[in-house]
Amino acid sequence: MHRRSFIQQTASLLGLSALHQTPVQAFSGVFSAAAASDEEDFWREIRLAYAASPNIINLNNGGVCPTPRAAMDALDHYNRMCGEAPSYYMWRILDQNREPLRYNLAQLGGCDAEEVAINRNATEALNTIIFGLPLEAGDEVVLSKYDYPNMINAWKQRELRDKIKLVWVDLDLPSEDTNAIVKAFTDKFSRKTKLVHVTHIINWCGQILPARQIADAAHRAGAEVLIDGAHSFALLDYKIPDLGGDYYGTSLHKWLCAPIGTGMMWVKKEKIEKIWPLTCADKPQSNDIRKFEHLGTRSFPIEMATGYSIDLQQLIGTKRKQQRLQYLKNYWMDQVADVPGIKFFTARHPEYGCAIGTFGIEGKKGSELADILFRDAKIHAVGIDWEQVKGVRVTPNVYSTTNELDKLVSAIRKLGV
Repeated sequence: MHRRSFIQQTASLLGLSALHQTPVQAFSGVFSAAAASDEEDFWREIRLAYAASPNIINLNNGGVCPTPRAAMDALDHYNRMCGEAPSYYMWRILDQNREPLRYNLAQLGGCDAEEVAINRNATEALNTIIFGLPLEAGDEVVLSKYDYPNMINAWKQRELRDKIKLVWVDLDLPSEDTNAIVKAFTDKFSRKTKLVHVTHIINWCGQILPARQIADAAHRAGAEVLIDGAHSFALLDYKIPDLGGDYYGTSLHKWLCAPIGTGMMWVKKEKIEKIWPLTCADKPQSNDIRKFEHLGTRSFPIEMATGYSIDLQQLIGTKRKQQRLQYLKNYWMDQVADVPGIKFFTARHPEYGCAIGTFGIEGKKGSELADILFRDAKIHAVGIDWEQVKGVRVTPNVYSTTNELDKLVSAIRKLGV
């Protein structure tokens, strides 16, 4: 009943918001960043969908996002159900609900359900491709040192085991130059390039890479493309196939706010057969996407509770969510741009940055700054020290308020004194 009441109230607010738009805006559902800033009442209703702490300001949603109340209630319900008769409820009841979940995830991602595998996180999804892709000694893989460590280490393991060659892209970040970013990748292509690894949003600083342009260039060079969508799925408004990749992996416990330990992999239908599963499968060379789901006994409750997170995502709308989080990122960044010694590692243009914003203060370590923010203002952010990015990563979510970001601004100003 609480969930139904919340949806009714929020739907009402959505209707009220539409009254203040032009007919074209109301029909298309497009909201500008300025319009998003005027919807504070709507976003405070969204905050009620989460168990957001009134005592700690959580600005580290870039790591893992909180689960909505409705999804947590469902998780508790399914866990208790399985606890009563595990083998019956897990294998005969909940296991049958994976297909509707697969369909709903495919709808959200704008892709074919027969190309979607449900797993536990982006690491598992991407490692499946990294270790399952047929590669031979001397084959080249193009990637960046700003990619996620788990993927870098997986490729290094593949290099050690199979004698493939890793070719590293040099990125100058932050960047608002699409051509320069694409050129950084294409300059590393050769006739031996077999795959290009693209991190859609770089976790250290929130840089959005032009995945489609890189993918198109890679295909022209005869290479395939693996896209790490861990930080972009359910944050940026796109359809997975439109990114131009051949393979894609993401974590659902990030911006979809699904229970912790949920992920998704997408593989083009015609590519499924040649990818070896990461774990055992009775028909490892089949073209059935389900061959990647032989994970043994795992948590069925978290999979089933994911549907409630999808409900909230659809209620908000990905486009509206993206614009809101672009607004919040720039809201605090714009107000501290004049702080002495401050440096931003994140682009403010919406095409190149969303939600995640990383800053540093000259002469101070990121971990030190993060500790001060928590000690003095109870703001939870994370220190970053990776390649050339050295500072604090700040990541609000849809439940974050401008009042909380005002407190962040005040705290950052004190850091620069």
